[in-house]
Amino acid sequence: MAGLPAAHGSEPGQVRKEAATAILCECRGLGSPPIFLVHFLVSNPYRDTVTQVLARKWRPRNFTQLVGQEHVVRALTNALRQQRLHHAYLFTGTRGVGKTTIARILAKSLNCEQGITDAPCGICGACTEIDTGRFVDLIELDAASNTQVDNMRELLENALYAPTSGRFKVYIIDEVHMLSRNAFNAMLKTLEEPPGHVKFILATTDPQKIPVTVLSRCLQFSLKQIPQLQIRDRLSTILESENVAADVVSIALIARAAEGSLRDALSLLDQAIAHGGGQLDEESTRAMLGAVDQTYLFTVLDALAIQDGAALVAIVDVMAERSLSFEAALQGLGTLLHRLALAQIVPNAIADSDPDQVRILQLSQKFSAEEVQLYYQIANQGRAEIGLAPDEYAGFMMTLLRMLAFSPEGIANKPLGVQSEPVPYVKPVATIGAVAKPSLQQTGEQSMASAGADPSAWNQLVSQLGLNAMAKQLALRCELVSRSAERVELRISAAEERLFDQATREKLIQALKQHLGAGVVVKFISGKSEGVSPKALTERKAAEAQKAAVVQIQQDPFIQELISDFGGAVDHSSIKSHLTQQEDKQ
Repeated sequence: MAGLPAAHGSEPGQVRKEAATAILCECRGLGSPPIFLVHFLVSNPYRDTVTQVLARKWRPRNFTQLVGQEHVVRALTNALRQQRLHHAYLFTGTRGVGKTTIARILAKSLNCEQGITDAPCGICGACTEIDTGRFVDLIELDAASNTQVDNMRELLENALYAPTSGRFKVYIIDEVHMLSRNAFNAMLKTLEEPPGHVKFILATTDPQKIPVTVLSRCLQFSLKQIPQLQIRDRLSTILESENVAADVVSIALIARAAEGSLRDALSLLDQAIAHGGGQLDEESTRAMLGAVDQTYLFTVLDALAIQDGAALVAIVDVMAERSLSFEAALQGLGTLLHRLALAQIVPNAIADSDPDQVRILQLSQKFSAEEVQLYYQIANQGRAEIGLAPDEYAGFMMTLLRMLAFSPEGIANKPLGVQSEPVPYVKPVATIGAVAKPSLQQTGEQSMASAGADPSAWNQLVSQLGLNAMAKQLALRCELVSRSAERVELRISAAEERLFDQATREKLIQALKQHLGAGVVVKFISGKSEGVSPKALTERKAAEAQKAAVVQIQQDPFIQELISDFGGAVDHSSIKSHLTQQEDKQ
């Protein structure tokens, strides 16, 4: 072995015994001079100081370690146990869900020295070489870098030769949708009837771009995004094994930011550990992700619950001072509103392990279902329009002001800075703790008491309550049965009663108590309508005005002359009195 280059740390022209090994090559046959293949084993003094990234270190080595793809694992393990092997597999799904990982595990299952199995041993030569990327019969091809037909022809020509050391020659073609049309055409015949020792495993994030002729020749497996709960559990296990201190909130933030990709979650985990100086805490994780602290969003919803515009402005100013992303804030606000809606319908859906469970359940009691749905729609619309705003601050602020302006409670018309009560504000009421007595300011109450069940008095009172939306419609359909200083009885027909839920009734009751006094008892009774509700009176007046308008038109001399000269007729449906027009607008 004279003339071999010296290894590191040796004298020139010398090779250390532990630094090189010579292997006799017998491929030239007898009588030929021997050829020695020299493999240098140069030790790397920095090998032990380099940390392997978590995404590679914790890549699953067998089917039992896979997370979130149970439907694929079941199909493949059953096929391996029953020796029902296909010659071509296609794995589809978004990034980081396990397409290449499953392909490598499948290659190990096919070439394990213990035999074809769904549980490769992981210690034989084939398994270890596949894990380290040195198995000669496993060819991984990146279709994005080998798009041309010449690359595919070369691959197919090599596929004809038998495996060198394994049972099967496995071709893993990643991002296969990047191949050109001619490359796909070149592989069709081989993909349909490959040699018995060849297995094709294709992976793609965009199966729509793969020709149907290729899809029909493969077994297709669609890998789904991994749920956040499973990502959190996996991250917790890894952090415990790595002896890294972490809190629950940080893990949940990373799992949410990964958007169903476990590889993205591990990459973010690596970054978060470095950002936090070897540990995970909520503050540093939020700063790294650019996520908005949930405390700000909870405070925003608290201000919306009491319709406090001044508090909203103050919160947005604080967020701007800390340079928080308002687009991320809108995204987080939409997510939080979704969880509020879920808590209102299915409270048990909020897990006990959720650190925000108590706050979410409390907030869900402060909003009606209609409010949550409206705010969720406005948040999503604001996020879509934030790029059109003068700046993110203005876009976020206008979204919150829009929530105030279109509040179903109808109490957002107050000037910003005036803190309101949870019930509609109309006029001052008696001091808290004092006995409710009629005052000079309560002229509406006195007129109602003297009028008894006068329909016109009830109509006048409804106009003074300042109701909006469904609560106003309920008041317009009610008839005043009786009225005393302590009790108000309202009648509504059974057909219209089904249109309004208990929450709408409570809004009307609170408005009446606010206007007439907190001690007033409001009772609803179901019965046959007598046609004296504000809505019925309005419709009756509109019908009379419409009839008078028709008569007036028919008696108009000019109209009569037109009918006489041209033989026409009056279209009654085209005549609208001023009351009918007002009713249509309502």
